[in-house]
Amino acid sequence: MRRYGEKVKKLSILTLITSLFVSTFSIADEVNVFNARHYKADGELYSKFTNMTGIKVNLINGKSGALEKRIIEEGADASADLYITADAGRCGAMDAKGHLQGGLTSAAIKAAVPKSFRTSKWVGIAKRARIIYYSPERVTGAELSGMTYEGLADPKWKGRLVIRKSSNIYNKSLVASLIENNGKKATAEWAKGVVANMARDSKGNDRAQIMAVAAGEADIAVANTYYLALMLSGKKGAEQQEAAKKVKAFFPNQNDRGTHMNVSCAALVKGAPNKANAVKLVEFLLTPQSQEHFTNNTFEFPMIDGVSPSPLVVNNLGLDFQQDMKTKLASYGKNQAAALEIMTAAGWK
Repeated sequence: MRRYGEKVKKLSILTLITSLFVSTFSIADEVNVFNARHYKADGELYSKFTNMTGIKVNLINGKSGALEKRIIEEGADASADLYITADAGRCGAMDAKGHLQGGLTSAAIKAAVPKSFRTSKWVGIAKRARIIYYSPERVTGAELSGMTYEGLADPKWKGRLVIRKSSNIYNKSLVASLIENNGKKATAEWAKGVVANMARDSKGNDRAQIMAVAAGEADIAVANTYYLALMLSGKKGAEQQEAAKKVKAFFPNQNDRGTHMNVSCAALVKGAPNKANAVKLVEFLLTPQSQEHFTNNTFEFPMIDGVSPSPLVVNNLGLDFQQDMKTKLASYGKNQAAALEIMTAAGWK
């Protein structure tokens, strides 16, 4: 398991760039990307890729459900080369339905991305952790000592917890990881405890959970790491910026498997008409310059070693935490249906 505070060997930018683009200009001139990431800054990266390689990126933006529906309907006549989305559970589900193909196995990809964060059909391009936010005025250090995701079901949190709906993909992946580590039976009991501890019915996005803690509606919330930095940046307005200053971050499971990690992932679509260009684009997204672009604009953690997160992340979330490198992200897709079934049965709205 990797700890973010550890020193890592930096990648050689010159060596990596050379290996990525040595044969670029002999390849056809376009790649089609179905993009469910909602960050304007991503478009700037695709423009840089085109300027560097001459390969035009045809970008089709949309919500995950709509893009997945189109990929499924097109089937063998796929127009998409890559499907880029914000959760490994979605990539895993598309793989399970038979709409992805192998091929993301180049030396550059394997060198950049740890095994637990990739398969031959999809790879992580940026990381995020799903953590606990708390009110330092109402939650003591003793209560958080040794805190785990499993501990969210502890009766001491009754009426004090907020978290998104069961249908949310981030929660489905979190619960899928608990199934992978603890089994369905134990996770089903856990879900009942979580529901019993909720301060209100689940509603809103991750930022709404943080806002609820800041407003005193709850004492702890579960949300992804980049949301706090986004709020602190002021990009979502002064109200959210002030709310973010009222909460603190806590990384669960530091004494065992580590904090739950997820990724934005790039998946190779079955029948992709420009497969070689798709691989080249993924390799580009894993270069230091692209990773720095992600961290400074979306506040995610870098996928590769040798790149630092945004100062907003470092200063307000810290880096010295243990990631869960044990749980393979492929299990998020495999256990997704069971995760939703368990949450629904527990009354998790």
